[in-house]
Amino acid sequence: MPITNAPYIAYFDGACEPINPGGTASYGALILQAGEPIWMSSEIYLPVDGHQTSNNLAEYSGLIALLEWFAEHQLFGADIRIYGDSKLVINQTFGTWKIKNGLYVPLAYRARELVAQFTNIRGEWIPRDKNHLADRLSKAALMRAGVELRLQPA
Repeated sequence: MPITNAPYIAYFDGACEPINPGGTASYGALILQAGEPIWMSSEIYLPVDGHQTSNNLAEYSGLIALLEWFAEHQLFGADIRIYGDSKLVINQTFGTWKIKNGLYVPLAYRARELVAQFTNIRGEWIPRDKNHLADRLSKAALMRAGVELRLQPA
């Protein structure tokens, strides 16, 4: 159960395996409050209209899952901090990077539309090694689906 005055700390990550683009895309997302998990998601991204998949689509899907959870719970004025290891997604959604072209464009605009509803939300890029919980959730969806994972760099 959410604690009304504690900040929400959220993480997201995406993956596209065994090839990117064109593999199976998945995302992981979680929300913590007072250091305790209050919500998690680990899902396969299903492309609309048979479009191709990519890691960027997966990353945006994770962020959108978080934003939709916050919106569904009407937490528009809550203190929300979102962390992800995708510079593209963080900077296009919360920073000054322009949305150019690519498969992810509709999701990028959807994320911006959702963020605009909140009054106290921040997004911050973090290194991949600081995003291990969301990374594990994104990989868990792939493993449940029987997708072969590429070897990750050490």
